[in-house]
Amino acid sequence: MNGNLPRNFTEKMEKLLGDEYDKFMSSYEAPRVYGLRINRLKLDIEQWKKLSSMKGELRPIPWAPDGVYYEEGERPGKHPHYHAGLYYIQEPSAMAPVELLDIMPGHRVLDLCAAPGGKSTQIAGKLQGTGVLVTNDNAKERTKALAKNIELAGVRNAVVLNEEPAAIAGVFPEWFDRILVDAPCSGEGMFRKDESMIAEWEKHSIERCSVMQHDILKHAAAMLAPGGRIVYSTCTFSPEENEQQIACFLADHPDFSIADVPHRFGWTPGRADLAAEAAPLGPERLQSISGTVRLWPHLIEGEGHYAAVLVRSGERTPEPAERILAAATSSERSVRRSAGGALKREASKGSGKRHENKTDHREERRAGKRQTRMDWASAGTDRPAGKRAAANGRDGLAAQESVEADPVELWHQFAGQFATNALTWPGHAVAYGSRVYIQPDELPALDGLRVVRAGWYVGEAARARFVPSHPLAMGLTFDTAVRVVDWSSDNEQTLRFLKGETLFVEETEIKVQDGAPVNGYILVCTDGYPIGWGKYAGGMIKNELPAGWRWM
Repeated sequence: MNGNLPRNFTEKMEKLLGDEYDKFMSSYEAPRVYGLRINRLKLDIEQWKKLSSMKGELRPIPWAPDGVYYEEGERPGKHPHYHAGLYYIQEPSAMAPVELLDIMPGHRVLDLCAAPGGKSTQIAGKLQGTGVLVTNDNAKERTKALAKNIELAGVRNAVVLNEEPAAIAGVFPEWFDRILVDAPCSGEGMFRKDESMIAEWEKHSIERCSVMQHDILKHAAAMLAPGGRIVYSTCTFSPEENEQQIACFLADHPDFSIADVPHRFGWTPGRADLAAEAAPLGPERLQSISGTVRLWPHLIEGEGHYAAVLVRSGERTPEPAERILAAATSSERSVRRSAGGALKREASKGSGKRHENKTDHREERRAGKRQTRMDWASAGTDRPAGKRAAANGRDGLAAQESVEADPVELWHQFAGQFATNALTWPGHAVAYGSRVYIQPDELPALDGLRVVRAGWYVGEAARARFVPSHPLAMGLTFDTAVRVVDWSSDNEQTLRFLKGETLFVEETEIKVQDGAPVNGYILVCTDGYPIGWGKYAGGMIKNELPAGWRWM
């Protein structure tokens, strides 16, 4: 591969690395390594190893307690456990930044440049369903994968946005305990993993990336609470995007300092000498940049990365309970008000158009539903609710006969009949048009933001009935649903379900809680973990797996 590397890049690396240059270049001839990370929302690594059918050696990734290296011949993305959200396939070095965030349950966390969502799901695993996760990407097309990965992992406490950092900062000033800035960069560290990055490097200049990074960090700082921390990371070797970027940040933000990252696992110190001319810093502040880290592919089993931990001075002032309650009440009001009082700022800057799922709204009109006036951008992974309701006929939950039935009330009725203790789950239900989400109580109103997922999307009101969503299924556990069927991952029925087929099942295979009828929505599981909804009647499970989630 060495011959494919741009000459400007190799000359730069030779100057940067000196005596280590030859070892660095030899890493491009070595085979890349493969990693996956266990989803701690579902199980731990030992439980997964007992379930796994992988035949090759599984070695721990030293800096990621939930990560393992797997051998190239394995195909974890083609296994039912992937569709159950039991793990995320992730490059090993990319697992490091979240580990440096030092996330604790209850934290408010922002993943500012999140797509496709691997680090967001890693954050969610550390939160364990507590606190708040706001995950964002400014490119609409990338939020589709982001939302889907959040939902596949069964994350309940996340909001997905499609915004610029400045807009988010206006809603969340000094609000977050932890912020991850996995910044867009020139991508030099990914050349071995993905040779297409070489062409991208030649098109997107380091200077342009540096300007973006500076702007992103500035707004991230405005959103961090006193005493909080930002982890800034890139997958590039460029000092302009790494040490020099941090030097400029420190010069602009005297209330921030660097928390030293231990130089273990083959990680090397950041190069303070490379930052000396970037910004006017005193000797101590400049030398602190050596507390950042570089991950070099010739020294570790992973690709190239850089990371810095930035800590804001001070201490967060606890918020009074009445303010948290007011935030929840404001959020609920914001999604119920009429068009004139809903979100004011247009979703598409300069175009005057809202980002919305037109198919979903067309189906709502056909069903006689009121349309949402909320300014949001659907990730488009779910089957249109109106179409699903029409197909469901009378099998959905009967409720008010009026087409203006309250979606939240329909959700409450459904939840009381189809899931255990659903009405005591953390958070509160809000309706965006006919769709219902569960949001963390302390989340402020999202007015003015482009919202992809306003919380845990649990389903949709359609023709005075409630249709549960696939993300609801993925966020449940085996013992939560009233009706469950469970097959092993190597059972033919599992594969047929994942392909979207109708299944014929003996009634004795279905586990039903005492007193519940056997017919109705049923949670389909593999090895004890949900993979979707079906509807059981007369020995047949009608497949409710949305087309975008099927095993193709």
